[in-house]
Amino acid sequence: MAATLSQPADASVGASLATSIQTEIRPPKAARTREILQDLQAAAKEADIGPAWADLLHAHKGLGSFLAAVFDASPFLRQIALDDPARLVAILTADPDAHFSRRMAEVAALWRETDEATLMTRLRQARAEVALLVGLADLGGIWPVERVTGALTAFAEAAVSATVDFLLAEAHASRKLTLPHPDQPSRGSGWILLGMGKCGARELNYSSDIDLIVLFDPERAEVADPDEIGALFVRMTRRLVKILQERTPDGYVFRTDLRLRPDPGSTQVAISTLAAFLYYEASGQNWERAAMIKARPFAGDIEAGDAFLSELAPFIWRKYLDFAAIADIHSIKRQIHDHRGHDAVAVAGHNIKLGRGGIREIEFFVQTQQLIAGGRDRELRGRRTLDMLEILRAKGWIADEAAADMARCYRFLRAIEHRLQMIADEQTHTLPESEEGLDVVARLMGFKTVKAFSKALVETLETVRDHYIQLFEAAPSLSSTLGSLVFTGDDEDPETVATLASLGYKNPREVSRTIRGWHFGRYAAMRSAAARERLTEITPALLEAFATTDNADAAFNSFDRFLARLPAGVQLFALLGSNPGLLNLLATIMGTAPRLAEIVTARPHVLDAVLDPAFFGRLPDRTILTARLTNMLAEAVSLEDVLDRARIFGKEQGFLIGVRVIAGSVSTRAAGIAYSDLADLLVSTLLDHVKIALEAQHGRIANSRIALLAMGKFGGREMTASSDLDLILLYDFPETETGSDGARPLSGSQYYARMTQRLIAAISAPTAEGSLYEVDFRLRPSGNSGPLATHIRSFVEYQNKEAWTWEHMALSRARPIHGDASLVGEAVEDIRAILSTPHDPKKVKRDVLEMRVLLEEEKTAEGPWDLKQVPGGQIDIEFIAQYLQLVHGATHPEILDVETETVLAATSRTGLLPATEAEILLPALRLYQRLVLILRLCVDGPFRASEAPRGLLDMLSRAGELPDFATLDAHVQATQKDVRASFERIIGKVRRKPRA
Repeated sequence: MAATLSQPADASVGASLATSIQTEIRPPKAARTREILQDLQAAAKEADIGPAWADLLHAHKGLGSFLAAVFDASPFLRQIALDDPARLVAILTADPDAHFSRRMAEVAALWRETDEATLMTRLRQARAEVALLVGLADLGGIWPVERVTGALTAFAEAAVSATVDFLLAEAHASRKLTLPHPDQPSRGSGWILLGMGKCGARELNYSSDIDLIVLFDPERAEVADPDEIGALFVRMTRRLVKILQERTPDGYVFRTDLRLRPDPGSTQVAISTLAAFLYYEASGQNWERAAMIKARPFAGDIEAGDAFLSELAPFIWRKYLDFAAIADIHSIKRQIHDHRGHDAVAVAGHNIKLGRGGIREIEFFVQTQQLIAGGRDRELRGRRTLDMLEILRAKGWIADEAAADMARCYRFLRAIEHRLQMIADEQTHTLPESEEGLDVVARLMGFKTVKAFSKALVETLETVRDHYIQLFEAAPSLSSTLGSLVFTGDDEDPETVATLASLGYKNPREVSRTIRGWHFGRYAAMRSAAARERLTEITPALLEAFATTDNADAAFNSFDRFLARLPAGVQLFALLGSNPGLLNLLATIMGTAPRLAEIVTARPHVLDAVLDPAFFGRLPDRTILTARLTNMLAEAVSLEDVLDRARIFGKEQGFLIGVRVIAGSVSTRAAGIAYSDLADLLVSTLLDHVKIALEAQHGRIANSRIALLAMGKFGGREMTASSDLDLILLYDFPETETGSDGARPLSGSQYYARMTQRLIAAISAPTAEGSLYEVDFRLRPSGNSGPLATHIRSFVEYQNKEAWTWEHMALSRARPIHGDASLVGEAVEDIRAILSTPHDPKKVKRDVLEMRVLLEEEKTAEGPWDLKQVPGGQIDIEFIAQYLQLVHGATHPEILDVETETVLAATSRTGLLPATEAEILLPALRLYQRLVLILRLCVDGPFRASEAPRGLLDMLSRAGELPDFATLDAHVQATQKDVRASFERIIGKVRRKPRA
């Protein structure tokens, strides 16, 4: 059905969009082009506009090729076009500026609709039309970045304002409040909606959330019951979010985020202006100061919003520039800037917003200088990044070249951001990992090849990075602000002890004594005068870096142990001195990641890989890892030597994955896959060596085969630094064979049981280099009471006839990792057949609920940060995915997969999982995985925020993409409530039995 807002527009105002297209996007292959155009022609014919569509393509020769290229790359835009061809024709035949202005006037008037459902429908239709219009005007080179972001923001303002006016008019009609201007409901209403971030700066991206702070002014709002004023505005705010955010068959309008309000963990979604003032005056934080630079009255009572921000100005803008202000600005830098590993940039998987050289660095480049000088110069208080770059240049704050470079880079990165998001209407800033995915982005950016696109992107990121770094070159040095740091002679310097104490060292005398020992050449690494000189130069920076972890003594002691094992220090100390990023990374490891600190202390040479400029790019793939492990084992003289070398290799490679996690240069999913690939390789290699050793003693069984299955997190490729390995070994041999043919023959079952025992020992037994992984074979048929290895026939028979529901749930994550190709193939087919067998939905539901109750009773969560076990945690999400596979696998085999995220996405695409539930579960799963990945690196045992160092809390906040830990904690707990509610809607209520 054609959207109400899509009547053909008068194109006389200016050139039509179809006429104005200026760019060429590399089209898909001819067959794909024909397919897309045929689909459009068929849709146009069904909508009774076939001739008009044909005439349009005939009149504009390059239009078909352009649309085929766009719609091939963007399934989202293609679907909008196919849903309403008349709308597409109206957009293409009209002047885009006139068309957009007319639609915005219509959207702004939608508040006069008589009911909420109609308003929601019309807003969603308008959103689809705006997405298509803006996307085509952007990709066609008609609108520059500023016009694109301005149009997206203008629609957000119109949609939010229409919704606000609708709710106010409704409240006025029901006499809950009295509006001074009923024909202009927002005017004088006292309901204030501040647009934050890109929303406030008129810089929204293509699939932006909108960040709002919602306030009400009791002095302006005339409510029927003053005692209920807060409750009234909270209810209206919640309805506002529902109208904008709820997914319906028509889609959604905007995802709406209210978490930038004061103390979101403990305040309502709408608070009074007085409460907000009191908060900012007493507790306002650095990141809130920076965030308020772009705050703008966005909807509602604009006059009241302006008055609020005017009164708040002293909080944001400081009149005098002093050392306290500079320290404050540097504090903002530490909170906003996510360390990415000594200034390296990448393409595949790079986050163009938060990554090195990204959009965030350009914004911070501007905001830092605004905070420094905006208190004295009102012209520096602007919101738009590009406008402020020009003003900073004109006033001499930045060089002409820097302003031009940053503006050019900003436009380029924002264009990439829009194309990433218009592909599938996802709020993403991360470039694809695959060459195929990068090719789509390169095409939409107008590049002929991925190589050309990558070159331009790297140059852009490096330009931003270089200007960003130079901004802080003139900052006060650490040595000028710390105080006395004297480590010469035998006696302690009292002022040095005082300085160390002020930095947060709990045992400053011991620290001073240890450093003096360094200078006396106590360790081999400091025996040369050059090494001691270099170490002296970096000591102040080291001490401050350790202090910033809020775990200064532990970090310092770990570094001291590291030095004791270091054979030579000149090169490393020189690198640390010239590379603050590496120094801070090392401090972070020492202070917050004990697992990594233990490895780097035992084997300092692992830092060699970190110093490689390509280290923070792509993770090494299986081919590279295999070659490295082969080289490592080539000189092994015995099986024991193989085990030791495998342990060294595993710990070092695990360390390098962990460093990337800590530095934020690798995605959660990529890290989980990397840990799993490493385990795949090590286990497969050790199985080969175990098999050779077994055959040397006991011979072989003719024509026998094996298949090793990874289960659990290992099978699902979601491992962390502390994951154990769940395994099942399957075997098969002809019935005519009675046993092995060696000098000490074994029967078939004994032979494979012995092989399994030796594999377990090879992986988990402690050697001189420790153990590799903990191993668990309890997921095999009959668990601990069954044989260690299982014949394939027995395995299939057990799964089909005797297995419990929970065993089939576990089987959904079975992934063959090694063995004979024929048996591996059979195992894959058998497992898929088992999971595709119809399961009784009622029984599955009952069994899943019983299993969840049992786990809650036997493994009670130790608070909300036990992210796996807590109600609403990872187990709930995994159980939902496994439940959906068992119930629907027979009719929808395409949903069967070992990765939880893939299963949820597949069930959402097929409609088995409602979109509203997927929007809860997928972000929750990703959040939990990001946080667990860090916790497993940094915490042994339960995580307790009250005992955690600040560095870890900051790291978790960055991983959660939130400004501070309090906000993250509130978000995690709210997410758990949402996930548990989703679990109960999909499967049922978890009813724990009352204790006797």
